[in-house]
Amino acid sequence: MLPCFSKTIFGFTCLGCGLQRGFLLLIQGDFIAAFKMYPAIYTLVLLFLFITINLFEKFKNSNKIISELAYINLSIMIINYLIKSNL
Repeated sequence: MLPCFSKTIFGFTCLGCGLQRGFLLLIQGDFIAAFKMYPAIYTLVLLFLFITINLFEKFKNSNKIISELAYINLSIMIINYLIKSNL
């Protein structure tokens, strides 16, 4: 696994810390552990899946859907970061 650049250089975690391990747990089928490791993993997968499908099959209002999924994902990432950093 790649080390976190932010944690290695500056000594604090970033919004993406845990993503690699969460994705690996998701691939291995450990869905609960993947969520505990990185709660935004499911919305992130949904976002990338929608973007990929939208490349081949254009959806009506796709930009709005992508924006909403991105905002939801970013919100979960920020909340998770605040909880993990005890702020």
